[in-house]
Amino acid sequence: MTTYTPHPLIEQLIELQLQFLEQKFSSTETVTFECQQFLSWLKAQTLQDLWQVEQLQQLLQRQILDTPLSAFLIEQIAKQLHFALSHDINASTKIEDVIDVLAVDQLAQYIASKSEHRTKLIHQVVTHPAFSALVSQLIQHALQDYLDHSMNKRVPSVGRFMKMGKTVLESMTDSRLDDTITHYLQKNILKLSVLSEQVLNQHFDDEKLYHFQASLWHKIKTQPLSVLKNYIVLDDLPQTVKLSQQFWDYLRQSDYLKQQLHDGIYTWYIRNQQRPFDLLFQDLNIHQDLLQNQLQALLQPIFQQLIETGYLKQRADDLLRQFYYSDSVYTLLNQHSQ
Repeated sequence: MTTYTPHPLIEQLIELQLQFLEQKFSSTETVTFECQQFLSWLKAQTLQDLWQVEQLQQLLQRQILDTPLSAFLIEQIAKQLHFALSHDINASTKIEDVIDVLAVDQLAQYIASKSEHRTKLIHQVVTHPAFSALVSQLIQHALQDYLDHSMNKRVPSVGRFMKMGKTVLESMTDSRLDDTITHYLQKNILKLSVLSEQVLNQHFDDEKLYHFQASLWHKIKTQPLSVLKNYIVLDDLPQTVKLSQQFWDYLRQSDYLKQQLHDGIYTWYIRNQQRPFDLLFQDLNIHQDLLQNQLQALLQPIFQQLIETGYLKQRADDLLRQFYYSDSVYTLLNQHSQ
């Protein structure tokens, strides 16, 4: 753009337009009207009118997967959790005040009804080597404790007899009694696992599991929310949040999450690309009245600040000068002023 000397008519036009803009946007009616017009336009646009799927994928890739959480944000999350868990209102608020009993009952019924899934889970647990080792150790320790303490206390003469038997058994087998028990358990662990599975399935059938959950709810429902501090060490929250962030950092850089995010966005976009934003807003439970009233309430103080700080006038002045002092407009005004 060619640099021109100030033009009296242009300067007057710019000043009048700046006054007009400040006057218009100082009015609540103007902000309300402009919000309504903008929302009417936006709701009629479809997703594909404004954005392509590649743009959304690049944005979310950059903001979610490529950008780690800042140290400040991690610190703020820990502080907010600490604040929520240590709030005074937790001491006077019962668990049943914040959790709907009907939702708890429906959840209990749902969990209890999943017999097939529960049976499979129990089978996977009891057939796992770790479970077998745990059961073996528990039985071995229980038998050893019984032989060494309980029997001797209840029937001293039998206790002495058992000790004699243990000595004899050790001399006959040339091994300690615990090794003998361990050997027996290892040979019969399959039977013990099958027995454990049967007992667990009987104990956690649909009805018993439902009543167990109901009983648990009645025990905890009247407890205050502050009881959570018994299970969460507040001073450890910074470290806990940091550990969670490390898990997230590893996950966000994995090929798995990158593929999931890419395909998930693509699938959602294809399904919604021809739908107008009016329906997309409804999917998010954002309705016209909410948008109109809240957007107006948010924008009104912004425009007030734009005017009071002189920002609107500064930006408008710059743009108007670029327009009026452009070659074509400057030449046109000069022609008409002659």
